[in-house]
Amino acid sequence: MKLPIIAYGDSVLRKVGENITPDYPNLSKLIEDMKETMHNAFGVGLAAPQVGKAIRLFIVDTAPFAEDEKLDEATQDFLKHFNKIFINAQILNETGAEWTFNEGCLSIPDIREDVVRQDTITIKYQDENFKEHTETLTGLVARVVQHEYDHIEGILFTDKISSLKKRLLKKKLDNISKGKIDVDYKMRFPNQKRK
Repeated sequence: MKLPIIAYGDSVLRKVGENITPDYPNLSKLIEDMKETMHNAFGVGLAAPQVGKAIRLFIVDTAPFAEDEKLDEATQDFLKHFNKIFINAQILNETGAEWTFNEGCLSIPDIREDVVRQDTITIKYQDENFKEHTETLTGLVARVVQHEYDHIEGILFTDKISSLKKRLLKKKLDNISKGKIDVDYKMRFPNQKRK
């Protein structure tokens, strides 16, 4: 089932997610619904707060990035098959060179900005079977994971841009929260006037 994606301005996007246990109600259904929602909106990641749940759960599927011809074959192959569920994640380490990449977010449609992040992370998390993993990720995969991880920490990519850029985007962000935007996926807007 496609879930509505929560728009910028909703307080759930600002909450630090809570850890969950294997008995979390309807978890496998939630994960399936999140996958369907993400793919329907052409996203590469989706965090539970973006569908109204303040829990430490996000999914990542970097396959769309694999179509970039500028990448070498090994990187394309890795991106094509990186499809994971992260539960109760903790980033243990962020290292490496800082690099800038133009990011967007399904909760903040039609806004893309350059965001600086470090290129390597070590993350501890549980998969959908609650098996624990610790992995070191680099490049685009690390960036997507960092972006989704920020969501479970109550952080949005617009928090990482300059205050001048934020001021320039204020009207656009206000319009998103009011539903004054055209999107081709289902959304829930916190400040939309009831008709």
